[in-house]
Amino acid sequence: MESVVQKGGIMNKMTLTPPLQDDTLEVPIREHITAIIDDHMARLPNLEQLTSDEIRGIIARYAAVLEGNFIYWMTATYLAVQSEEAREIIIENLTEEVRDSHPAMLRKFAMAANAFPTDVDALAVGPELTNVRLFLGKLQGVQSLATMAFFESYIQRYMSYLADLAAARGSAERVYTDVHGVCDIEHSEGLFRAVSLEMVINPMRPGANLYEGVELLSTLLDSINHGSTEVASRWSA
Repeated sequence: MESVVQKGGIMNKMTLTPPLQDDTLEVPIREHITAIIDDHMARLPNLEQLTSDEIRGIIARYAAVLEGNFIYWMTATYLAVQSEEAREIIIENLTEEVRDSHPAMLRKFAMAANAFPTDVDALAVGPELTNVRLFLGKLQGVQSLATMAFFESYIQRYMSYLADLAAARGSAERVYTDVHGVCDIEHSEGLFRAVSLEMVINPMRPGANLYEGVELLSTLLDSINHGSTEVASRWSA
């Protein structure tokens, strides 16, 4: 294992060779991803120091990314994996997303906070979102599962903050945040288990970075929470 310290926290680059890829790695993987999420939570903008427009921007950028992309991300992960048990875990997740129309749930949440995304909001996260899409398009089973396990774990902890942002905008709509604060606990547990299952039958190539997608998605989450006027200007030029 090789560790690299980056601004904002520790980002380990774990490289695995086939003989090490088994269930014994589930705990260190979970611990490392939890440390990354801890760092994100510690750096969230202080709600009391945000203007109403800055709050709107965070909600809008989140909605711009999640409404049209989460199901795509999870579908790409399904296409990448070979383990039937991992596929069952993903299908259960996707079924819930589609059956209960989580994108519509999110849209209602954003609209209630008067934070429906504009083209500026979408462009502000455009480069980082593209990087995540292209990564998942490589269809790398283990790395894709690790990425989604990271995201589901992050979401369950982020929901209370997102709900507080909406409340500061005068919204009482809580269905989206309440649902995801609960269901994503089970989803993340299943995905961590799926990483170990996939490692057994579809190991990563020697020297591959297990956390490649986690790092890219982590950067995207920073662009949602902290914004980038420079990125928005560059894409709209």
